[in-house]
Amino acid sequence: MAIKSGITVHSIPGKPFGAEVRGANLEDISPTDFDTIRRALYTHSLIVIKGQNDLSPAGQYSLTRLFDPSVTTYGHGKTLDAKKSVLHPDLKTIPHQPQVQVIGNGPVDSYESLTNIRLNHPHHKTFHKTHVPESEDRDFTRFYRWHIDAALYALNPPRATTLLAVRVPKSPPQTLRYDDGSGDELSVMRGSTVFSSSETTYDLLSEEDKAFARSTKVQYHAHPYIWMSGAKSRPDGLGMESEGLELPDSELPPIEQDKILVLPMCWKNPVTGRLALQIHPAAVEKLILADGSMVEDLKEVRAIVHRLQRPGIAPERLHAVEWEDGDLAVFNNHAVLHSVTGSFDKDEVRIFRQCNLAGSEPPVGPDGVVV
Repeated sequence: MAIKSGITVHSIPGKPFGAEVRGANLEDISPTDFDTIRRALYTHSLIVIKGQNDLSPAGQYSLTRLFDPSVTTYGHGKTLDAKKSVLHPDLKTIPHQPQVQVIGNGPVDSYESLTNIRLNHPHHKTFHKTHVPESEDRDFTRFYRWHIDAALYALNPPRATTLLAVRVPKSPPQTLRYDDGSGDELSVMRGSTVFSSSETTYDLLSEEDKAFARSTKVQYHAHPYIWMSGAKSRPDGLGMESEGLELPDSELPPIEQDKILVLPMCWKNPVTGRLALQIHPAAVEKLILADGSMVEDLKEVRAIVHRLQRPGIAPERLHAVEWEDGDLAVFNNHAVLHSVTGSFDKDEVRIFRQCNLAGSEPPVGPDGVVV
């Protein structure tokens, strides 16, 4: 007789996608329970498991690895070692579990063998071309950067990311402004992580655009997070302004042509079969069309990608996680984009742990073929 899982899956009121998972022992997951968690993730794209205050870094790593058991390498590899990378200031590696990173804000005397560290919550003023005025910074925020968790050079995108809220400061919500001329706004808890369903974004496309997305491939720039370090983001965080400020190849680490990633524009869900329009809008360099020709003008590439993705980040289509201590979010990194939001005073302490692992294979394209 098959053993039935004690885990239950519940929709989250007021959210357009995502689910809450209850009854999971994440330090010791049975195969039956993991099957339930995996199916919930691929069905809902984002799951939240509350009350995980005691989950160890080793347990978080083990859970993350269950989605791709043959892998052991952190999803960005050694990108964090590159001082020019836009990722460098944001993460601290746990010494005894190097696949797990500590992120957050403020001074921390001691945490998981890290001592006397200062965490820096990403603020849009360091990445955007324009900013919310300083006088409005406590009341208003923006999406920092819409992205996929992936190195996008040499390493395949992770299948899943786990994000644990260890310590969440209590403060009033902020109004998130798109500042793109649309007038769109969203009320978010300060520091909320906001998710967009790339499957919904695909579904919103016209039939002509769906055909284009299914037949087009995306080429990412080598060392993308160093390459983009001189450039600035659009005000909605969905891709970059095109001002010629990207670093030239001569200022990047050595480039190996066979490590440049070319991925399908649509990624197929292995459980439901749904297609996701899955593009990292800040890292894209070229589009490869069905006939083999390329769109190489960076401004045009970015305009096409923004037009396709922008409907998916409309306020009513987003899931903003309202963090509490002990919340663990697991998200399908092949089917969502996400962004940090918010601003904190320099001494407001916030501690999170993040884990993802470079994939064993590239994403599956719309025809079910690994590209």
